[in-house]
Amino acid sequence: MSRKMITQTRYVFRLAVFTAAMLAAGVVLADTPVPASQGFPATPPAPGPAPKLNIPTPTAQILANGLQVVSVRRADLPLVTAQLVLRSGGEMDPAALAGLSDLTANLLSKGAAGKTAPQIAAAAEALGGSLSADAGWDESAVGITVTTPKLPQALKLLSEVVRQPDFNESELKRARTQAIDDLRLSLSRPTTLASLAASRGVFGAGAYGHSRTGTPASLARISRADVQQLHSRLYRPDNAILVLAGDITPAQAQQLAQASFGDWSKPATPLPVEPTNKSKGQLPSPLLIDQKGAGQAGVVAAHVAPSRSDDDYYVGTVANAVLGGSYSARLNEEIRIKRGLSYNAGSRFSPMRDAGVWMASAQTKNPSAPQVVDLMLGEFRRLGNDRVDAKELAARKATLIGEYGRSLETTSGLAEQVGELAVYGVKLDEIGKYIDQVQAVTPRQIEKYAGKHLDPKYSQVVVVGDAGQFTNAIRKTYPNAAVMESDKLDLDSPTLQPVSGQSKP
Repeated sequence: MSRKMITQTRYVFRLAVFTAAMLAAGVVLADTPVPASQGFPATPPAPGPAPKLNIPTPTAQILANGLQVVSVRRADLPLVTAQLVLRSGGEMDPAALAGLSDLTANLLSKGAAGKTAPQIAAAAEALGGSLSADAGWDESAVGITVTTPKLPQALKLLSEVVRQPDFNESELKRARTQAIDDLRLSLSRPTTLASLAASRGVFGAGAYGHSRTGTPASLARISRADVQQLHSRLYRPDNAILVLAGDITPAQAQQLAQASFGDWSKPATPLPVEPTNKSKGQLPSPLLIDQKGAGQAGVVAAHVAPSRSDDDYYVGTVANAVLGGSYSARLNEEIRIKRGLSYNAGSRFSPMRDAGVWMASAQTKNPSAPQVVDLMLGEFRRLGNDRVDAKELAARKATLIGEYGRSLETTSGLAEQVGELAVYGVKLDEIGKYIDQVQAVTPRQIEKYAGKHLDPKYSQVVVVGDAGQFTNAIRKTYPNAAVMESDKLDLDSPTLQPVSGQSKP
């Protein structure tokens, strides 16, 4: 008998004994329903007061070679997360090599300083941790969490994989093949393809317009020499931040950083110039992509958003929470809960160094795609035309604050939040001001912000699915809606179309 069945049997037995005892005592068990006034409440309780965060202000120091060392102390547990964060990510990919930064970061732990990938993994495991590496927009990071006594060895291992990667040809081939397989599977999903196309529509040929994880064609072009060149150009101490979060003092952080990274030489050449995102998208809107035979349609509506340094960053954050940042937000309420048109509908607000993006998405039945487009744009419009109700705003703020608090529960989460502030040049004491900044956002600020940045007239709308089931209906409202065939797209082109006279590989 399983453990679950044993537990259930014991419960039933104890319930029977309890019931018999109550009957023997003359207690009558009523079978009449409990009055509503004594049962579950009809409405959820109001959000409680916001918690008070007690986070020490991170300390920043700079080594002679330009490496910034940022530490934040949490001494309740003997744990430290160490992250080496690069101030460069997918935005630095060359035009024909989308996904190069992501692939390079992935390869760091696949062989370095004479150690093979299994040996590196075993070394990290012996320290009680595991290495993780990835690249985003504007940053790449390698990290590990260990107990405090193991930190010197962990930093030595971190230094080896960052500074002395092998980029073995066989490991590159394996990682590239896996990435292409993953991409092909991902791009078969309508919402993923719609999101990629919407990014092209917003940013065009700009640095954030391409696929950060690459395309099957771009990944196939990446060679070992490409990876080595990107590493030599960008992985340098004056372009890096060492974040240490947990049981560590600023003095210890500086000492350990000097021991592991102090001899990392700063190149004589200047840092590469960061690309800009001033390019304007060239795609029509709405854009309908025919993925013949698709069982469902992916609907995405996107807008360019301000950068992370924008003064209204917190207004945008709260506005997104109202629009679609959680299960109870407006998009999911209108599309899923009220009408059952999607399993999940939501939005994300992604501010980056040079620009940002708002992106709302939902997956629905093909015939429902026109209705979902209208609902999505209608919610953009409502956010910019009407004041958010105080009760609704309080609930969305409570969700944001709760999520933020949970993100700081672990040393790795704390390191990630601190690292993001450092990458974008935000004052480090902002980490303790998040709750106050969110609470200060007013309905009027949200209305003004949405009116400026979320006007439906400027939405980049993309629908991917079996276009024969929704094209005519969408064209009744949008006569100029363009149609492209999914198997003829060039995902590396700002127009999604092959260069004239060039066939798709």
